Amino acid sequence: MNYHIKASSLPNEDAIIHIKESDIDFGTTSKKADVLPNPAELFLGSFAACMLKNVERFSAMMKFNYSKTALNVSATRLENPPRMENISYDLTIYTNDEKLNVGLLKKNIEKFGTIYNTIKLSCSISGTIKTQNDV
Repeated sequence: MNYHIKASSLPNEDAIIHIKESDIDFGTTSKKADVLPNPAELFLGSFAACMLKNVERFSAMMKFNYSKTALNVSATRLENPPRMENISYDLTIYTNDEKLNVGLLKKNIEKFGTIYNTIKLSCSISGTIKTQNDV
């Protein structure tokens, strides 16, 4: 598979990533630093998107139902050279489905996630997956 995106910016303005029919604004200046995601946050967003895509993918393959997910991702950035050192996540799957094998789901996400596997080559990743009953 091959992927292609476009991005653009103007001097002293924030930037935009163009992906298919979506535009994602992101911060490159201090003007909107409190509003727009920065490149490190977009990187973590890509990691989160990979995990959630795989929850959806494996729900069909493992035949479990869920109503929603909630994912929190945190990272530690080192200064010299600037890089992500540790990424941790907490994924909650809201379900009443007793067929969900959380251990197998975690193993599948870690084995088959494109972004997950790319990142784990350069920094440590740790996390938990838990279920919560639907109300």
